[in-house]
Amino acid sequence: MSSTPSTVERAFQAALYDDTDTALDTGASLLAADPAAAAELDRRGQEFLAAAWRRGWQPADLVRLVRRDLEDTHVRLLAALIRAQAPHDRTRGRRWSAQLEELPTGPAPRTGDRFSHATAVLELYRLLLRLPTLEPLQEASGQPRSDSRMLTRIRALLAKAEATGFPEEAEALTAKAQELMARHSVDEALLDAAAPAPDTPGARRIGVEPPYEQAKAVLLDAVAGANHCRAVWNEPFCFSTVVGFEADLEVVELLYTSLLVQAGTAMTKAEAAQRAGGRRRTKTFRQSFLAAYAHRVGSRLAAAAETPVSADLLPVLASREVAVTAATDRLFPRTTTTRLRGVTDEAGWTEGAEAAERAQVHSRPHLP
Repeated sequence: MSSTPSTVERAFQAALYDDTDTALDTGASLLAADPAAAAELDRRGQEFLAAAWRRGWQPADLVRLVRRDLEDTHVRLLAALIRAQAPHDRTRGRRWSAQLEELPTGPAPRTGDRFSHATAVLELYRLLLRLPTLEPLQEASGQPRSDSRMLTRIRALLAKAEATGFPEEAEALTAKAQELMARHSVDEALLDAAAPAPDTPGARRIGVEPPYEQAKAVLLDAVAGANHCRAVWNEPFCFSTVVGFEADLEVVELLYTSLLVQAGTAMTKAEAAQRAGGRRRTKTFRQSFLAAYAHRVGSRLAAAAETPVSADLLPVLASREVAVTAATDRLFPRTTTTRLRGVTDEAGWTEGAEAAERAQVHSRPHLP
């Protein structure tokens, strides 16, 4: 005994497996003509989400990809779909919960008439259906155990550094934040060494989005390396996976985000000065600026990482470095290197290197 395919099934058969606009229009027309199909359409969307989670995707990953490849309407449709699916999902940890809280707010949008809405939904489902499998991430075990007020102070310092219009003040604030970050990491390492069941490394994905994504990936790699983490860039999907212990992952994301803001501010000022001098700045200038910024910050962080530490701390840090390296190798047994492209503007490189000098970042405190 055979059954008649539902409206949603017929729409999917028409639109999801054929990339043409004609197929999309056919599927959307079927859905628009049958308002009663809305509940099944939502249910099937939640099934696509569950499949994405099984393939290793996380809410922030999907939002980032949909924002890049589709429109804001699709982002809001996705956010509403994720929220609707969440009560039926298993518990997945603090980072997952934080991503759910950061989703765009508001009800699912209605894009004009039923045909336009159905078109947007099918476009979103096309993307979800074709997601590849990503490396499954695990959260670091345990929680940061040192004083949470430290992270509050770090965030406040970086926020001030981003907001001030005075380079010298930004430098001083960033330097102080770096000092606190390093102390936070050391405190966590010592607490972990004394714990009955030491923590294990985890991983999180951090967006590395166009434009100038290569330079941004280099910057994130430098920040991660200086803070006892490892970063692996996924260029097609605009993120890097950073592997490390929870406290270190937290400060890597904080610092990387702040340095991007500060680099953008410095680049804007550099471009204004170049225009005032009668020189027209281009995309090549900006690419060269950020590449030099990332390169110079990386060099300074690497040098700071060689700062001598106390003898009792060396075995602790060494064991954590080994654990992070092993975790990275398990997640990414095969990686390749890439070269920066489009770095040809001498003025942009010079300005970027000078801006990096002013950032005054340090990865570890001077310990006895």
